[in-house]
Amino acid sequence: MNGHQGVRDNEGSATRLLALSDGVFAIAMTLLALDIALPTGLDPAGFEQALGDVTPNLWAYALSFLVIAAFWRGHHQVFRYARDVDGTVIRLGLLSLGLIALMPFPTTLLAEYGDLPQSVAVYSGAVAAMGATQLALTVALWKRPWLGSAAMPAPVARNDMADLASTVLVFAVAVPLAFVSPMGAKLWWAVLIPVKVVTGKRGKRLRAAAQRFGA
Repeated sequence: MNGHQGVRDNEGSATRLLALSDGVFAIAMTLLALDIALPTGLDPAGFEQALGDVTPNLWAYALSFLVIAAFWRGHHQVFRYARDVDGTVIRLGLLSLGLIALMPFPTTLLAEYGDLPQSVAVYSGAVAAMGATQLALTVALWKRPWLGSAAMPAPVARNDMADLASTVLVFAVAVPLAFVSPMGAKLWWAVLIPVKVVTGKRGKRLRAAAQRFGA
């Protein structure tokens, strides 16, 4: 792609989109905690009961906080080499932020109705959709080197795409699995733990190598 095309497609600074992204991620993380509260004026027995009742909310909060934090970290890694953005990147970025902002809703469903297949399916679908959007954003930036101060190294891009694809696959499979066994679908999510460990270590190593060679 020549320089003229790069200039024509340039619709703004990546810094501004990242600033908006940070705000949306922060608000979404904050909203996750709004449903965690205990009634006032409880006696000891009532307090113990209420504390037990709020445990699913705490679990759902912790899970979603980790999910959103992982997407926030990945979002910044994706834009590490970007200087400018074009219309496609902006649309994908806004779609991604829209899905992140919606995350408190499936989190509430999981906390309040975690034993119902519909709740687990909605939560799984929401995370799969976020992963798919960020995967598309990664591909878009990789294929537009003229938007960056440097081209995203191919090994780094491929590792990031493999990491996101694993998230999409696991949570997409969990959608139909939830209607067979809601608990089984939630346990299936744990498959991602070793995958994330491997792709995370490999990504760190590839980024260090790219920085060492000036990529």
